[in-house]
Amino acid sequence: MAIPAPAPRSAPIREWLGLSLVVLLAYLPAVNGGLVWDDDGHVTRPELRSLHGLWRIWTELGATQQYYPVLHSAFWIEHRLWGDATLGYHLVNILLHATAAWLFVTVLRRLVPSGPGEVRTGLFDGPLLAGLLFALHPVCTESVAWISEQKNTLSTVFYLLAALTYLKGAARCGGETPAIRRPLYLLSLALFAAALLSKSVTATLPAALLVVIWWRRGRLELRRDVLPLLPFFAVGVSAGLLTAWVERRYGGAEGAVYALGALQRCLLAGRVIWFYLAKLAWPANLAFIYPHWRVDAGDWRSYAFPVAALAALAILWRNRGRGRGPLAAALFFAGSLFPALGFFNVYPFAYSYVADHFQYLASLGIFAAAGIGWGQMRGSDRGKKHLLITNYSFPISFLLVLAALTWRQSGQYRDSETLYRATIDRNPECWMAHTNLGVALAASGRTDEAIAHYEKALSVDPSLARVHNDLGSALFSKGRPAQALAHIDEALRLQPRFPAATYNRAITLQALGRTTEAIDAFFAVLRMNPNFFEARYNLALALAGAGRTPEAADQFERAIALRPGFPATYYNLGMALRAMGREGDADVQFQKAGNLGFRP
Repeated sequence: MAIPAPAPRSAPIREWLGLSLVVLLAYLPAVNGGLVWDDDGHVTRPELRSLHGLWRIWTELGATQQYYPVLHSAFWIEHRLWGDATLGYHLVNILLHATAAWLFVTVLRRLVPSGPGEVRTGLFDGPLLAGLLFALHPVCTESVAWISEQKNTLSTVFYLLAALTYLKGAARCGGETPAIRRPLYLLSLALFAAALLSKSVTATLPAALLVVIWWRRGRLELRRDVLPLLPFFAVGVSAGLLTAWVERRYGGAEGAVYALGALQRCLLAGRVIWFYLAKLAWPANLAFIYPHWRVDAGDWRSYAFPVAALAALAILWRNRGRGRGPLAAALFFAGSLFPALGFFNVYPFAYSYVADHFQYLASLGIFAAAGIGWGQMRGSDRGKKHLLITNYSFPISFLLVLAALTWRQSGQYRDSETLYRATIDRNPECWMAHTNLGVALAASGRTDEAIAHYEKALSVDPSLARVHNDLGSALFSKGRPAQALAHIDEALRLQPRFPAATYNRAITLQALGRTTEAIDAFFAVLRMNPNFFEARYNLALALAGAGRTPEAADQFERAIALRPGFPATYYNLGMALRAMGREGDADVQFQKAGNLGFRP
């Protein structure tokens, strides 16, 4: 039995426009929001805005925060279109989310053909209800209102396109030939690769496809179903392993805070699953950062979560004869969450094991079960006895409540200060929110307030290397370099391989007149990150001040290669060349600096 062909459906463009309008209205409070947290690391940095920068996005690990070149190419194009204006980024994210919801509806309609068990007349059907739940549920707010999480919306669009293309290929095979022999197969694989290069959590697609095929047929066949997906599994596993390595190597996802044993990780996974299910069922007290749980293998209560999860799966398996849908939804949900269950280290685990954006993709399974279940109930004799649930007033009222919650939640993303103050209201001991609020306050010149929040964060956990570094930076800006150095040294004691702290140590040593030590520290930064422009530039200045002019000139030239549009580098290179007696070359550099608007 092949994957069923979809029932005819009219006006898909009109439906996409309707979904886009609904999503836009729900997210209006976020449309004019600014940059928050790590958005400035995703909106293309100056050194990556050229064609050479685009090449670096694809070929150089560490050029971007994570190796997601399709995502960062999209950001590169967007920056070409509207620069740093955030309105464009927010509108793109909203349209991507609406498109993902529409593709989700399209996939479900292909999987659930109309018939006696599914009503597709009236205001909307089960698949459209599922899409609206996804479009409007407030757990998706973090992925849509936060510019950085374009990785979620973009990768999900590619994920669903890949799934839809594969299912079309499977349907055309008619159950007689493996999908691997069809041209749509290669297109599906290419779309899957694009999804992985936007966010590697989409590596779960081939497993999800097997779940879907089992749900529809009730069985899996090795030659027809499993073998064609082996290349998908190979590509997905490779992408996942690369991301895990990049998280450790460039994202800092290593150290004592990540040192969980195998048993602890299993206990954590059980709790994470139930946490996300609870937020889908009752989206109250959503927070940008949730409390950081303590995973205690010696506490018997920790075992309740994984035991309950396994028991639920066993019950669903035992009752699969009555309907495979609930078990398929549970397998899709848990399987899509697998990369975020705690078995792999990701940087956010340093402050919370859960985040709303981690379940953006996985939530599709639950929404599909809810929407299809409602549609099938409307078409059944049982549904006629439950008019309160099966008539349109119930889902419309529910969707309006979700839209109102999303409206309120998206308003928190107006700016960094609003977001972190809202987070602290929900999670007062959140050292990360205090730290990031401190960063936002420091950026606006409110350094004393920033210092107070850094100190609050350290009172929660004094072993936080990043916070010691940020506090040291704030103290340095207040003209207290000796106190600053003490905190920066503590940061490096806690995390010896810490480029930002090593850089701050270098500039602090330079301010204290310890130039030789400062130069050594700058070189240490560049050994860790050769593309750290500020370290390269300040090293050149320190070398020039120490009379090591030829070395300074060499470092200025390397700094220009990293950021060609920074005019002061050309001027200082010119000064170094003049000191070396190369007047003609110096004049060329002075002219370049002037052309870029530099005035000494």
